[in-house]
Amino acid sequence: MTKKLVLVFAMFAVALAWAASGYTVNLQKPAIVAGAELKPGDYKLELNGDKATLKHGKTSVEAEVTVENGATKFSQTSTCCLGEDGKYRLEEIRVGGTNTKVTFKQNSGMAVGK
Repeated sequence: MTKKLVLVFAMFAVALAWAASGYTVNLQKPAIVAGAELKPGDYKLELNGDKATLKHGKTSVEAEVTVENGATKFSQTSTCCLGEDGKYRLEEIRVGGTNTKVTFKQNSGMAVGK
């Protein structure tokens, strides 16, 4: 019985750690991230130091970011885009339920996988 309890606890801890490192972000219109144009839809945002990865199906884009922690939590996840010539460049993501603000660095390198 004790081994099963330890196994269940370990699985719960791993699931909790995975959930804490990934967030869901909805892009309502096409947006450019690190030179790649992402289609509208739900993306998984993963943060690793000064890198952010947005994943949707087989599409994966990595960009350099600055991660800041504000004084208060954001009530919902929101994105901010800067429009130029009809194109929207993803500038910032505020992660709902946290105080995390992710700001994308301009002219950062691009890593796209499909």
